[in-house]
Amino acid sequence: MSIESRENAISARGVYKRFGFGPSAVTALDGLSLEIPRGRIHGLLGPNGAGKSTFLRIIAGLVRADRGSIDLFGAPAGPASRRKFGMLIEAPGFYPFMTAREHLVMLASFADQPAEVDAVLRRVGILGAADKRVGGYSLGMKQRLAIGCALISRPDGMILDEPTNGLDPDGILEMRALIQELAHRDGITVLLSSHLLDEVERVCERITIIKRGRLVAEGDVADLLDRNGRFFLEVDRPEALIARLGEAATAGDGGVYVRTSREDVPALIGSLTVSGVLIYQTKWIRPDLEQVFLSETRNGSDDAAGQS
Repeated sequence: MSIESRENAISARGVYKRFGFGPSAVTALDGLSLEIPRGRIHGLLGPNGAGKSTFLRIIAGLVRADRGSIDLFGAPAGPASRRKFGMLIEAPGFYPFMTAREHLVMLASFADQPAEVDAVLRRVGILGAADKRVGGYSLGMKQRLAIGCALISRPDGMILDEPTNGLDPDGILEMRALIQELAHRDGITVLLSSHLLDEVERVCERITIIKRGRLVAEGDVADLLDRNGRFFLEVDRPEALIARLGEAATAGDGGVYVRTSREDVPALIGSLTVSGVLIYQTKWIRPDLEQVFLSETRNGSDDAAGQS
């Protein structure tokens, strides 16, 4: 076991999965390799058909990979290592005739060191409805119960697939606070898959973007946003500056936008000043995560080749 593997909650190496046979077969994961560090909130992003759900199902043991390997907290994925994770993958399913409390008591009976049931119900915000049948729950309440089911075994990691599905704005705020609390107070690693990019940007510290079953971008959110930013200059002769910088520069808003890294901005300003360019205004324009996501996933053909 490598030191690198022990430092990650999830390490995937060359994971390949194909559904079907012959010309109609679909490649969901195409040699996917990625790492999810321990103790952080990590976002897993990708367009529909990118392979996100297939990857999560493989981690959960619901689907078998054709090739490749996955380590969970430094051990090969299997029944023992999977017990370290609480998982909410796709729409949760419950017994409609049972109460939330009964669901958690049942799951607690299978856990090695279960959490206290009422404490979990309180934490996910449904203690007041704990003794009502789940069949009468709203989608948002079922989502909260699903998080509770994932927490009852005191996991070291959580895998959450669209955890804010069905929640109103207040519920989304509460879910965000809960996820941050799980990571920062309890030290739980959270792998979060969501299409709500604004929410991912707010809650996740690091992200992985996949497309057609392959990794296309990975890194800390702040670094990825800075890496995809643009530098704006208002100068005395914008046309001359564009001619000088070539394809890296475009006109707009009465000035020049330059595609460059944030680290290279001081050197750029210095070289322009030395060459006699009069600079009236400068600013670094940081994109949001949606812009980064679209930039990374719209390159080339947009035809999906994988399973979501």
